[in-house]
Amino acid sequence: MATSDLKIDGLDEFNKKIAELTDIKKVRSRANSSARKAMQLVQMVAMIGASRIDDPATREAIQENIVVRAGKTRSINEIRMRVGVLGGAAVNGRSDRAKLSALPGGETVYWRYLEFGTSKMPAVPFMRPALSENIQKVTDEFAKTFMKSIETAIAKGKIS
Repeated sequence: MATSDLKIDGLDEFNKKIAELTDIKKVRSRANSSARKAMQLVQMVAMIGASRIDDPATREAIQENIVVRAGKTRSINEIRMRVGVLGGAAVNGRSDRAKLSALPGGETVYWRYLEFGTSKMPAVPFMRPALSENIQKVTDEFAKTFMKSIETAIAKGKIS
């Protein structure tokens, strides 16, 4: 696995502004909103990748089941946002097929076989490259959106 350098400009100024804030719940809400907006870039790239490999002759459409969701965390200092495929954890044969087929893109549990490959089929990844090739753009978008949100809140006096 290759490592890459992640560069965030203006971090010192940002830390000073965050230190001024006391209402952590409002800050966390703004951080979640900013993270969701940043991860929508990954969602869009994943949807484009899925549409390229998905079979248009079938009713199922992986790209319609790709969503951004908040991840669970116990720490008040962490936020998690993830991009995934609805019904993606379902196992063929042991799932409620009616619920899966009711998803916007239909029953698309086969996306994992495309993403990771099988012993008889090579992998054609579309989810993993969506993030790995756009990590700097996502980070920049988060930083820009979050900083703007915090500055606006401070100026309006909504967060003290």
